[in-house]
Amino acid sequence: MSAGTLPGLAVGRRLVHSGYIGTIRYVGPVNGTQGTWLGVEWDDPKRGKHDGVKDGRRYFTCLIPGSGSFIRPSSAVSLGTSFLKALIAKYVEIPHGPGMETVILGSSRGVIEVEAVRLDKIRGNLSRVERLREVSLDNERVATVDDPDEIRKACPGVRGLDLSKSLLPSWDVVALIVDQLPNLERLTLNWNRLEMPMDITQFRHAFARLKELQISATLISWQDARMLLHFMPGLQLLETGYNRIDSLSTDAARENDDARKENSELSVINFDGNELSDWTATCEALRVFSGLRRLVLSSNHLTVIDEIADPQSTPFKALRHLALASNLLKSWTDIDRVQRWCPALESLVVTGNPLLENSETGPHARQFIIARVPTLIALDAATITPKERTDCELFYMSWIAKHGPVDEDAKVREHPRWEELCEKYGRPYSLAREEQEKRRHDTLENRLIRAPKFVSPLIRPRPSDLISPCVVLPRNHRTPVQEVTLGGAKCRARCGYHIVLEGAPIHANTHVPRAARKIIQNSAGAAGFDEDMAENASRRSLGDR
Repeated sequence: MSAGTLPGLAVGRRLVHSGYIGTIRYVGPVNGTQGTWLGVEWDDPKRGKHDGVKDGRRYFTCLIPGSGSFIRPSSAVSLGTSFLKALIAKYVEIPHGPGMETVILGSSRGVIEVEAVRLDKIRGNLSRVERLREVSLDNERVATVDDPDEIRKACPGVRGLDLSKSLLPSWDVVALIVDQLPNLERLTLNWNRLEMPMDITQFRHAFARLKELQISATLISWQDARMLLHFMPGLQLLETGYNRIDSLSTDAARENDDARKENSELSVINFDGNELSDWTATCEALRVFSGLRRLVLSSNHLTVIDEIADPQSTPFKALRHLALASNLLKSWTDIDRVQRWCPALESLVVTGNPLLENSETGPHARQFIIARVPTLIALDAATITPKERTDCELFYMSWIAKHGPVDEDAKVREHPRWEELCEKYGRPYSLAREEQEKRRHDTLENRLIRAPKFVSPLIRPRPSDLISPCVVLPRNHRTPVQEVTLGGAKCRARCGYHIVLEGAPIHANTHVPRAARKIIQNSAGAAGFDEDMAENASRRSLGDR
């Protein structure tokens, strides 16, 4: 079949061949062969064989190397259909005529057949496209627009439209469809290859009401996307993932006060699956979007979060959610800097970064991130409760005290929240200093035990007979054996009185049985001996009730 026998075969036209979607980049002869060939750039690079070069001669170019090939015009080539034809084919079932119909129950796997009447009436009720609010024509080969106002008459109430994997050739054709849907708010155009608009007036009018736009995997550049945004003043969400964007550099002349005003409504931008690597350049390019509250930078090439020169001038003052999953972040300093770039951050996603794979700190990554970013209420899609925050911050402080630098200035440099946490919870005792004290006092003399002047389970001792500091424990008739910990030393009471020898000074957190609290003698020798309680304890030890 020649190109002339298949109308519409022209450069820029979209087609389907053997289930693969592509764009015609060349129509004509190829050296060494006869007849007409179509040079096609395929949406799926795996279908291609080269990038438009055959026997040393270039016939066309491809956005993705290796995604092109030549095919012959044939009946296997489809150029798609119009919007309304695709809509009716999907949502309207053709009447079968009056009379009885046989219906196979799906749950019976073809075993049960029933007869039904008046199914055409039911089909008619279900196929009223004017009632449609959400329309999905994903992979339905939509290529052209219908006659003027035909779409408006057929489905005026559509609010959401999905035209992904279509055969639409340009933004001008998209604008002709959108302009006939006065209530449209959400438009999805993923997996398309669209030429930039030529009729700017038509485009501006068509997209003035749009609130959400998805153009992922369209290979659109950021410069072209920014140009489109100028004509979408009400846009609130933009998804432009998997477009091989490696930089957000724009024409500085465009980024003026008028541009900031035009894009003030945009609050969500998704750059998932691109190739961004410069954090500072990315942030500065997004400064124009003053109302940005959610930013997705997952699966990019970010290796470091740069220090911000002036936290007061951050472009992300309103940002609440940041996704940095599956990047190349390796340092905990990056997390500290995120907090300075995003002072109001509430939700953070960081899974899949090398930082979390560190053998020493990786197991405690969640605790560390929660402690380092005080404004977070969710981490990796898991809510942070007040109790979890307290536990994480206390754990973080204890880890710093044990593994962090001894010098206070070094602690503050490595852990910016150290002073703030010490003010909140109190400064923890340095475990490193404690180890030094233990080694200094770990002598034979300090390990010796001195015996008391008097020990008897039956006779009540006098305070002067006790070696200070010490504890006298009365027998508890319900608990034959009691154990109390004083300064890390454990002692047991079985009957009568048991004198604790040379116990260390009692810490505020030390648990002491209620019966023993009143007979603790402090290191200054002050009498804390309760004679009545001791007498009662002595009687109980002899069985006197």
